[in-house]
Amino acid sequence: MTTGDVKEAEMPHDDRLFLITGATGKTGRGALEFLLEGGHRVRAMVHREDERSRALAEAGAEVVVADLHDLDGMTTALRGVTGAYFCHPILPGLVESTVIFAQAATEAGVRSVVNMSQISARREAGSNAARQHWLCERLLDRTDLLTAHIRPTFFAEWLKFWWEKRDGEGYLRLPFGEGRHAPIAAADQSRVIAALLLEPEAHDRAAYPLSGPVELNHDDIAKAMSAELGHPVHYEPISVEEFSASGLEKGADAHLVQHLGKVAIDYRDGVFAGTNDLVERIGGRPPLSVGQFVRDNRADFETSGPRFVPAP
Repeated sequence: MTTGDVKEAEMPHDDRLFLITGATGKTGRGALEFLLEGGHRVRAMVHREDERSRALAEAGAEVVVADLHDLDGMTTALRGVTGAYFCHPILPGLVESTVIFAQAATEAGVRSVVNMSQISARREAGSNAARQHWLCERLLDRTDLLTAHIRPTFFAEWLKFWWEKRDGEGYLRLPFGEGRHAPIAAADQSRVIAALLLEPEAHDRAAYPLSGPVELNHDDIAKAMSAELGHPVHYEPISVEEFSASGLEKGADAHLVQHLGKVAIDYRDGVFAGTNDLVERIGGRPPLSVGQFVRDNRADFETSGPRFVPAP
């Protein structure tokens, strides 16, 4: 019997091995660090060897190079793993990679998975990516894996991508109208991911919408940013068409542009609104506010921007 065939309950606590896909990304790197700090064994899955992967190895992780779309590579990456964090970028191939992951995880005897989904995931979603996330949730729920889905609202980090500085003042030119959400930092999601991996039984088949502490519109967000940065920040509403055209001009993938255009409409319709206590209840610490996030990442808001492509 291989390690991957042994049930988690039969293992000494420290013998568990956790796979983090997207380990150099925002949520993956954070979850990996929290697990390592807790004395757990972690395998970091990366697409290539580089400075970031070497930093993960230096931090104490086992590093494996593999592709989410390669069955043989995922089979190797999942060998001996107890629980995995599955995270696919907003790019084509989500359904295929989820099928591959589910098959490889089942063959390897993996016990549980934490799946990165999104708050707009539903059958009737206009976004192709959001509908695919809903389908992939249903697929994973039909496996024998203990499965928890996280559905974050817009990341606080995305403000860095969409930030623009002109003549000493900040601008957020976005197609979100008067919609509202509670931006959530990647670090807060990482705590939740680590906690769900460590205690999967209590969260089996759960889908958790994750948010920051305070619901805001983008005028409110601009005011919170201005208070921390010490100069004016403005929200400039634009049309979905202008936003999408800008993304294509910047070379963004058409799949991502279609997704963001459709979720902008969802956002206006209230799909991203609301807040809750899930981050604190599961992750053990209150989530960061926009002001706290900007304060902690002040240097990132000194660049002129904007960029277009968000990533988990």
